[in-house]
Amino acid sequence: MTTTKKLRLGPLPTTTTVKLTFTCPASLKADLDRYAALHAQTYGESVDAVTLIPHMLEAFMAGDRGFKKRL
Repeated sequence: MTTTKKLRLGPLPTTTTVKLTFTCPASLKADLDRYAALHAQTYGESVDAVTLIPHMLEAFMAGDRGFKKRL
């Protein structure tokens, strides 16, 4: 029997969006695609890397104590 651990990035909320374009290394894109596949498997909701990126950045910034101290 296998148990699935929850991912650090949980189910995605519904939000208002603004379009932003950025460039990343091919290896990062491949990792993002793999994470998206694992996220879909874990939460049963198909999602692509482009959808995950803003949520990942938001989680990163929320956990950055140095950034929070300067707000």
